[in-house]
Amino acid sequence: MDIFTNFINGSVALFSDPINFVIFLGGVIGGMLFGAIPGVSMLTLAAILLPFTAHLSAEQGIMLYSVIYCTGVYGGAITAILFNIPGAPENAATAFDGYPMTQQGKAGKAVGAAVMCSALGGTVSAVIMMIATAPIAEWAISNFGPPEIFALVVFGLAVAASVGAKTLWKGWLSILFGLMLAVVGLDPVGGIARYDFGMPYLLAGVHFIPVILGFFAVSEVLVQAEKKATGAYKAPKLSVDFPSLAELWAHKFAVVRSIVIGFFCGILPGIGATLAAFMGYNEAVRWSKDKLAFGKGKLEGVISSETANNAATGAAMIPLLALGLPGGALTAMMVGVFQMHDMEPGPLVFINSGDLVWVVFAAMFFANVSILLIGFLETKTIVNLLKIPFQFLAPLILLLATVGAYAVRGLTIDVIMMFAAGAAGFFLRRTGYSVAGMVLGLILGKIGEQTFAQAMQMVHYDFGTYLNRPIALILILAAVGTTGTSIFKAMRGPAKVESMPQEQGG
Repeated sequence: MDIFTNFINGSVALFSDPINFVIFLGGVIGGMLFGAIPGVSMLTLAAILLPFTAHLSAEQGIMLYSVIYCTGVYGGAITAILFNIPGAPENAATAFDGYPMTQQGKAGKAVGAAVMCSALGGTVSAVIMMIATAPIAEWAISNFGPPEIFALVVFGLAVAASVGAKTLWKGWLSILFGLMLAVVGLDPVGGIARYDFGMPYLLAGVHFIPVILGFFAVSEVLVQAEKKATGAYKAPKLSVDFPSLAELWAHKFAVVRSIVIGFFCGILPGIGATLAAFMGYNEAVRWSKDKLAFGKGKLEGVISSETANNAATGAAMIPLLALGLPGGALTAMMVGVFQMHDMEPGPLVFINSGDLVWVVFAAMFFANVSILLIGFLETKTIVNLLKIPFQFLAPLILLLATVGAYAVRGLTIDVIMMFAAGAAGFFLRRTGYSVAGMVLGLILGKIGEQTFAQAMQMVHYDFGTYLNRPIALILILAAVGTTGTSIFKAMRGPAKVESMPQEQGG
């Protein structure tokens, strides 16, 4: 049977069974809700539901998780745009321009763009997943190992630093500060404790969710509180205007570019939607003719990050289903669901359980379409939260952030870390450093260190052998070229670089 016939059969199996439909609908709504709550992400919901999937069929369990994945990545965009609180790391880049748009009275337009582009990126990703799962996975796994992933991380950091804070040097210092936080904890090779200061908590490293909540939510409350005290505070304007088709069409190249970036990042095991969002945003800045507008409420920033992170969802299923390799935490839980039902993901799934595969593919396609339908219905309601006066909204934000930070691991120290990061973010934003750069350094630093250690072991610590890998060499040269160009521009002219989003409201 051809792909279209398989898809129709999967769709019929999904919607003809009332239990399947109820599970699908529950996954859609649950993913959106948990994705929108800071700290309590789609992974929290997935972990809670994992024991119960033993009572479902394998088809229903995997379908539920795939739907939660699609809608959960989108859900975090809402609070990122309205309150500068990313629901998950995948949505941190969305806050860079989404929140300034809210302050300008364009909240509806930002949320509308997030809805449309999330649905578009995810739907296209799902279609490509159906068409090319096996061949794409085989190419990615055979050509893109730890050396290439490390080189990709280096390139991403180089781009982020070169379009960093008020000056190039502050941009690099922001990235390096994030990298310093990333190396706290046990060395991934020798297990040696680093910068733990005798605190057992730090042996596990600095958890990025409390830090993100501190840098974005807490620091934003402090910035706005200062403005309120000095009389400079302006309440955000209420808006439910959606972007027009003409506005979205004007960013067609950004959408296509972000879909490609997101899909590519999603295929790579261990990378996924977080790197996709940052890379999509960074490339939007790099290719834009109006770089200075980013971080100040540019629609293209929201479009690029939300398209990229949702395009990674379908791609992340490719290595799981084609090769049995989970691409992240949620797909790793899916492996657990397979194993509960005495199954192993991999090439044999297509032969032995073709019905399961196509029900999952159909569910992911319709989950992304449902983002478009449900997202527009909820937007007109949710933006009314902006009517709440700041003196009531600020404690609510801090309470929500505190619950989110504590819920990650149930540790009080995570809450302390969040408020410490918030205070640091407040002062760093005032002095022109990039909070976004620090967050990017923290998240990519962990990935980069792990893949660098693996890469060096693969090439027996021989840099010559490492640079003989063409893709890794091209990415390293691109990183060097990007850094060199930015330094040259900074030395030639005024020590200003294109402003990356670190001063939302500050």
